[in-house]
Amino acid sequence: MLKIALAQLNYTVADFDGNVAATIAHMQRAAADGADLLVFSELSLCGYYPGDLLEEPGFLSRLDDALEQVLQASRGMPGLVSVVGSVRRNRGPGKPLHNALLAVCNGAIVAEYYKQLLPTYGIFDERRHFEPGPAVACTLDVAGRKVGFMVCEDGWNDAGRDYGVNPFDPLRAAAPELIVSINASPSDIGKRAQRHALFDAACRHTQIPLLYVNQVGGQDQLVFDGSSFGVTPTQGVAFEAERFREDYRLLGLDDGRFVAVDGSDLARPGPAGLSAPEFTRRQIVLGLQDYARRCHFSKVVVGSSGGIDSALTLALAVEALGADKVFAITMPSAYSSTGSVSDSVALCENLGIRLFTHPIGVLVEQYGAGFAEAFATPLQGLPLENLQARVRGTILMEYSNAFGALLLTTGNKSEISVGYCTLYGDTNGGLGLIGDLYKTEVYALSRHINDQAGREIIPEAVLTKPPSAELAPGQKDTDSLPPYEVLDEFLKWHIEGARLPEQEAVVAARLVENLKSTEDGKLLVQRLLGMVARNEYKRRQAPPIIRVRSRAFGSGRQMPIAAKY
Repeated sequence: MLKIALAQLNYTVADFDGNVAATIAHMQRAAADGADLLVFSELSLCGYYPGDLLEEPGFLSRLDDALEQVLQASRGMPGLVSVVGSVRRNRGPGKPLHNALLAVCNGAIVAEYYKQLLPTYGIFDERRHFEPGPAVACTLDVAGRKVGFMVCEDGWNDAGRDYGVNPFDPLRAAAPELIVSINASPSDIGKRAQRHALFDAACRHTQIPLLYVNQVGGQDQLVFDGSSFGVTPTQGVAFEAERFREDYRLLGLDDGRFVAVDGSDLARPGPAGLSAPEFTRRQIVLGLQDYARRCHFSKVVVGSSGGIDSALTLALAVEALGADKVFAITMPSAYSSTGSVSDSVALCENLGIRLFTHPIGVLVEQYGAGFAEAFATPLQGLPLENLQARVRGTILMEYSNAFGALLLTTGNKSEISVGYCTLYGDTNGGLGLIGDLYKTEVYALSRHINDQAGREIIPEAVLTKPPSAELAPGQKDTDSLPPYEVLDEFLKWHIEGARLPEQEAVVAARLVENLKSTEDGKLLVQRLLGMVARNEYKRRQAPPIIRVRSRAFGSGRQMPIAAKY
């Protein structure tokens, strides 16, 4: 039996000391457990993805020092082969670096493999820095068993649709007893099922067991869910590591099957996974925890409008950081309803957080008077509405600066898509938690949080009131937008399209077809297309948002501002 350990860890980009310490600690643990092989994830020594830090002076030399520390530590564990992810210099033509897998043992690199397929789409831009490795198999004898290696994207092209090279082909010809794939695969809705289906099919095609080791944790917009797994031709997906948590597993490979080290069967994961709201909840909570920690924020502040978006943002922040680290500010204006304050009070009492009150009526009046005096015209209409949002945004940033709290924006994907937000107002902040959730998903997640808590966290009044920016008398979102049930399906169709899970794509396409069947519907489609296009400049200046879906705003959707749409 080949004894294998996997380390599913939460790395910080460029934290070489921390990454090395975690690596060596798990090497020591695996050696004590009698493992023959220990597997870490892609670019584990430097963290994924370092971006243009790769070009910074000293980065590569620090990475070299980190590798040397791992090699030195391995001398004390001569019976253990450890597989790490790193960067190696390209000695030939092309880009200057390789995305590398290194197998180390007893002070030496005993196998070295360069990633062949470099994703340059969506959120990925690996060809910016890396040169593809040669289309050859890399194998190593580990405790008398031949093990083959690949890195992340190398395993996603067995069907041959995306690249002209299939790294499985030379591996199949080399006939290893196990393929090890190290990964930094970001999480989104449907990704777990996609991984299982793709690698199960590749495993059956090659007739070779495969171990898939992924990293976990939040890095800027991205969240990595872990969910490392093993798959064999006879078992299918044989086991799965924790989701959204660090994990260490010790298992065996015996006669082509993954087993517990005592030879018993492993607990196989269910195919269903998490519900969409629970997945979203865990994704956002982990994303905020790591973003705040890595950016050295211990507390956050949120503008509490009494509406659903700020309520959900506050509830998620409390789960991520604790009630004592979350602060809310309500900023009523002349147009604010009584409920905007009373619902904020009820919400904050339910969450156990402090709520500050900072009215903005006098400030808005002063701005209006100054505007009229300077420009000989009254401040009214949209400029007055936006002024209120910008005064609130300024107050929130004042609090952030004064008390060192990270300001969380509260815009959802529906509003961000069509520009139903105020630049330098409610777009102010350092991170958006729900910017990749459509409005209907905001309601679904809010109700899920209440259901899971078994009590009313988000007040029912917040869940049932008509959405409103409250920037003008009697204002409702539906004055400017179609019902969110319609808008959200249109936006899924337009923004995500073929990237949607199959059933979502069918529903969205059917709704748009129905709209296009009437003259009014055609006009609505054209109006919404124009709104999405015109507001790219707002999205370009907005803070990062935690990615939940397969196509999020930010690096995942790169559109020009100045273009004829």
